[in-house]
Order: sequence, then structure tokens, then C-alpha cells
Amino acid sequence: MENIVLTSIANQFGSPVYVYDAEKMEHQYKRLTQAFQNVPQLRINYAVKALSNVNILSYMHSLGAGLDTVSIQEVELGLYAGVPAHMIIFTPNGVSLEEIEEAAALGVQINIDNLSLLEQFGSKHPDVPVCIRINPHVMAGGNANISVGHIDSKFGISIHQLPHIVRIVENTDMRINGIHMHTGSDILDIDVFLHAAEILFTTAKSFYDLEFLDFGSGFKVPYHPNDIETNIEELGQKLGERFQSFCKDYGKELTLAFEPGKFLVSEAGYFLTQVNVVKQTTSTVFAQVNSGFNHLIRPMLYGSQHHIENISNPDGRERFYSVVGYICETDTFANNRRINEISEGDLLCFHNAGAYCFSMSSNYNSRFRPAEIFWHQGEAKLIRKAEQFDDLLHNQVVLDLAAVKV
Repeated sequence: MENIVLTSIANQFGSPVYVYDAEKMEHQYKRLTQAFQNVPQLRINYAVKALSNVNILSYMHSLGAGLDTVSIQEVELGLYAGVPAHMIIFTPNGVSLEEIEEAAALGVQINIDNLSLLEQFGSKHPDVPVCIRINPHVMAGGNANISVGHIDSKFGISIHQLPHIVRIVENTDMRINGIHMHTGSDILDIDVFLHAAEILFTTAKSFYDLEFLDFGSGFKVPYHPNDIETNIEELGQKLGERFQSFCKDYGKELTLAFEPGKFLVSEAGYFLTQVNVVKQTTSTVFAQVNSGFNHLIRPMLYGSQHHIENISNPDGRERFYSVVGYICETDTFANNRRINEISEGDLLCFHNAGAYCFSMSSNYNSRFRPAEIFWHQGEAKLIRKAEQFDDLLHNQVVLDLAAVKV
């Protein structure tokens, strides 16, 4: 995605606008599958929550991926996008038994992370295959806010409750066909991840009819030039060999599953905004853009860093800017960041905008959500229109207040 292409897209479709590069997604998918080429049965389930546009789901499926879903609505989106039910896993948290039953009725793989729901579902539907999500009590990610395998996490059934799980399975005679874990995001230490994997292997020995082990994901991608990332190739070699050894001991060839989201789409995404005004204060130079955390909340929510490039002046002298939005809240994208000199009207490009960006957008301040563009085989294809005023009113029911008695 060269600057001239991104500029052309902004000129054609307006800004702010999200742009997704199909070639980068394919590269990341192939990189992951090649890293685990020593595993005969590998399944990649793309995490829908990262970027849920149905065109992206269809494209991921065309590469060979299934889907990891966390809501009944994501399941329905996946089916609408043409992904077969047997290639979709449903991994919710804190949902009702009714929602799990609704997903099961659609034919997708169920993944349960709660003892109570496991017993209720097993008692009513013992013949429906179920995967169990465990909490290994290992924080493999780099940020406590997005690491979900630690002891205080709401996700998964504690590994210390394994006897309870076994008792429920025996009492209900339900069928367990998978074991799952997810330790969190931004994993760097391969050895910590392998330690958590050993806990999963140990857990799996308590079940005798498994078909797959799901190791989650959370692989770190580089967020700025020279940033570090998960060594997928090293992980593939070490975990692949250990997985094959486990399968031999287990006496059955199992499928090794992952559920990457960020790894597949983060670097493929670009968010383009225009500078409304450059504001000099006594201590700071603000570059105020035509967007806010209503479009890209991650810097405010997680403290995440998105590399920001002035593609209107890529060779300009670097200066320090705080890039902020137009929301009536503190909506800071970057504090005192070195960026090529910015003028009003310049186009700024936020990198790593493919994962958890548009999918977490909102209409706060009654602002419209932006368009989404899919860059595929040298063409910019509109896959979501920019919202208009009618979209804000679409589900509102307007009352005739003159007819209401006070």
C-alpha cells in the first residue's frame, strides 16, 4: 500500500476511511500455516471480532480459514458470508444457555467456559460435541488489560477445577471433542506460551475422545518501525514438535487449532484522516484531525500505539505533534510524537488499523462511522458505505410528543 494509492483512495472515497490490504492478509495466513507445516492437521479459525465485515470473512474462508466467533450475531455473519457451520467455533463468555443452544442448533462447534453452563448444556444435549475452555492461570500476553489467562480473568474454567469438569462430563455422559485455552494478546515469550501449552496437554489426558486442541492466539505484531513481534517460526517448530509428540502418546492424530485475529489483519489495515487544524498552545502543537475515538478507540482504551505517517509530506522535517480528534472528550491518538511537518489539509495514515479498530467504532457525538475499502488485486473496492444522517435515525422511534399527556 504505497502512499500514492492511499491518497488516491482518500480522494475517491473521502476521509476518514479504513483501507484493508488483501495481499498482507494472505501473506500473514501463509506465514502461519508454513510455520506449522510439520503438523498434519492444522486449523486456522479467524477471530471475527477483530474485523467483522462479511467481505473479510469470505476472503479469510477463501484462504482456507474457519471462524472463531464470540456471539450469536458473529455466527450468523459467518454463515451469511458463506462459511460452513462445521468450520465455525462459538466461544462466548457470560452468555445465556439459550444463546449457546441457538448456536448449537445452527450446527457450529460449541466451546463452553463455565461449569454451570457446561452442566446445564450437557444435561440437556449430551449428544452435541462440546469443547471446553480452560484458564491455565498463565499470563502470556504483555498487557494485563488484554491478557485473559491469568488467575483473576473472567474467561475459562480454572485448571484447578478439572475434577469438577470431569465429574460433570461423567454424570451427564456428554461428549467432549476439544480443549481450548487463550492466554491473551501480544505474546512475546515463546517459552511462557509453551508452558501454558503443557497445561493444555495435561488437561487433554483426562478426555478420551478428543478431535482437536485449540491454543488460542494473541501473537504480537509490530506496531511501529523496528518494533518486536512474536517469532511465529520458532513457535511453529517448537510447539509443532511437542504437539506431534503428544498425539503419539495420546494414540490419535488430533487437529491443532489457532484463532488469530490481530495477527492476520492488523498490519493489513490503514486508517486515513485529514488534518482539520494545527493548533499551537504554550506547550504543545496539536494536529486535530477529522476523526476521534469514535472511530479508533484503542489508543485511549488500551494505551496502544499506532504508527502515524504524514503521507502528504513524507519527506518533510520531523516535528513533535500531539494528534487529537474532534470528539468533545479527551481523544488523544498520540502524545508528542515525531511526525513529518504537518499542515492543515494533510492526510495522516494510521498503521496497524485492521484489528479492533472499525469493529470497536461508535456514533459517539452523533458522528458517522467511516467507509471501509478492500484493496484486492490492484483495485479499491467499497465494502462498507460511509454513514449518513439517515443511518443515525434508522432504529430510532420518533414519538409525537404533542399527543403525550404530561
